[in-house]
Amino acid sequence: MNEILINRINDLKKLCEIYKVRTMYAFGSVCTDKFNEKSDIDFLISFDNLSLDQYTDNYFDLHYKLQDLFNRRIDLLTENSLSNPFFIKGIDQTKQLIYAA
Repeated sequence: MNEILINRINDLKKLCEIYKVRTMYAFGSVCTDKFNEKSDIDFLISFDNLSLDQYTDNYFDLHYKLQDLFNRRIDLLTENSLSNPFFIKGIDQTKQLIYAA
């Protein structure tokens, strides 16, 4: 796991608990040796069962908190939003578990 994630793992777990995240994975360049100071950080999450309003609020609030935590661009995807099998396969090749409730 990349040092940038290791150094903030407790903060990430706390955010997941606050925003009712069931699972969180990092994927993409942050999980490879291609990560650099200009790279964004990609996360894949799933939420507990939430109402649509809670889901929307938690998604955007978490997204903003992650950007503040890392001081860089964050791509935040939800498992429910994935449908392209080739994209899913690409994610699966690099993803690393950050949190599981």
